[in-house]
Amino acid sequence: MALDGLVLHQIQTLLQNDIPAKINKIQQISDTELLFTIRSTNGNQKLLISAHSVYNRIHISEESYTALEVPSNFLMLLRKQIDGGIIRSLQQIGLDRILQMKIEVRDDLGDMHYKYFYIELMGKYANMILVDEDGKIIDALKRIPPFENNTRTILPSVMFQLPKQHDHKQNPYEVSALPEDDQLTSYFHGFSPLLSKEVIYRLQNQESFQDIMKEIKTSKHLYISDIKDTMHFHCIPLTHLDVPYRCYELMKGMDILYFHKEEKIRIKQQSGDLFKIVRKELHKNTSKLPKLKNTLEEAMDCDKYREYADLLFAYMYTTPKAKIVKLPSFETNEEVSIPIDMKYDLKQNANKYYQKYHKAKRAQIILQEQIQKCEKEIAYFESMEVQLEQASLQDALEIREELIAQGYMKASKAKIRKKNKKYQCPHYETFTFEDATIYIGKNNLQNEYVTWKLAQKQDTWLHTKDYHGAHVVLTCENPSEERLRDAAMLAAYYSKGRYSSSVPVDYCLQKHLKKIPGSKTGLVSLSTYKTIYIDPDIAHIQQLIDHHLVVKKGNH
Repeated sequence: MALDGLVLHQIQTLLQNDIPAKINKIQQISDTELLFTIRSTNGNQKLLISAHSVYNRIHISEESYTALEVPSNFLMLLRKQIDGGIIRSLQQIGLDRILQMKIEVRDDLGDMHYKYFYIELMGKYANMILVDEDGKIIDALKRIPPFENNTRTILPSVMFQLPKQHDHKQNPYEVSALPEDDQLTSYFHGFSPLLSKEVIYRLQNQESFQDIMKEIKTSKHLYISDIKDTMHFHCIPLTHLDVPYRCYELMKGMDILYFHKEEKIRIKQQSGDLFKIVRKELHKNTSKLPKLKNTLEEAMDCDKYREYADLLFAYMYTTPKAKIVKLPSFETNEEVSIPIDMKYDLKQNANKYYQKYHKAKRAQIILQEQIQKCEKEIAYFESMEVQLEQASLQDALEIREELIAQGYMKASKAKIRKKNKKYQCPHYETFTFEDATIYIGKNNLQNEYVTWKLAQKQDTWLHTKDYHGAHVVLTCENPSEERLRDAAMLAAYYSKGRYSSSVPVDYCLQKHLKKIPGSKTGLVSLSTYKTIYIDPDIAHIQQLIDHHLVVKKGNH
């Protein structure tokens, strides 16, 4: 569901508490997202603005982000024009999904000027536009030439004009009468179809329109209702959906709604080559494995070549040369048909069959080794694919480092950075409880670290059985059943079995683990273990994340 004008109005109202604010830094974290670091009387804040066609929004974020390594031209222009400026106001245009940010800046001579940064959050038309004092466009994130839209051109030096306004619509906070039909979206500014259904449902249940609008206007929270894989939200509970809802502070709720969705897009933009390499290697090995097995099967049938050679040497002087020689077997006395290469005599054919036999015997050993190696590569890249699908951006960057170290890809000169202590410790997730702490590694580097560096001998180690997934460490000598199930739930959730039921999770003490000699990073073997079966509950997982996840990125 997209942001509507009334939710944006509540966000804008909360943002007023941080204005005036100085723009200390501007970063671009994806092709459509900007991150303003602002400082106000409330301290430093991260203001995220997204012009994505689906996830467009603006809010204060508490998440951690990684900026693009190569800044865009639009970002460089913003840094030149408004970096260090003071945000004097942030106004919503009516109840439309448009904000005007008024920024006070000083030029090289110290003269004060105002720039206007328009944030348009209208689905596929979402955009960010910087305008000067005279109303001329300085530049925009998405330029729109005349041949694309002849009524509203978005190009440098063109006079800025707002999108077409719906003057016939009413302000729902000021209206005294309701329309006779149920077309609230076409009658009121800021109404989405979802809110319209909720208001109609409440009206049918004897709530007054004024009370509903008062509840929206005074709300500082976001209510999220989950239906299958879709999250529906608004500033008031969506009671017409008839499902449980989760309540968050408005800005926190925006992070929960969009962070992981947008992060997958950022990962693809910044680390799309990782998916390509992993899937290429996986396809190469899965195609190679059946060929190796077929070749091994042929090599295992090599004894017949030795028999051919033995028979040819035994009957060499009494058998005439022909394309097919039939000789009695030493063991069964049955006729054995032996193909003969007519370019050579029988002795030379016998020697060639001996050579073929010895070559096949040697190949058996080599092919078995190659098959084992190929199967390990398949398991490794299947695991890597699962890790990438569930990775945060920082997790993906660590996977890149691992692939470079393993020799599967080369480090770009632009991405080579000096090795520093703060980069030597991988990031991992930490869940804290009154009686225990749970560490989770979401890639091989993190798995290695939480298993062998953080875990003590008496800690409980968990991993899904028959599924690729995270290493989970429960730091408690005698964990309660509730805590063990929490850890198993997290292990199942951060695995390929996330959406399965009765996921088997193996667990044992850390002292019962062993590294596998010569294996890839993060692989272990366990001697003594037990298995618990768990049904991943997304609502319970979200509750654990909301209340117990205190370190999303390693604080080392």
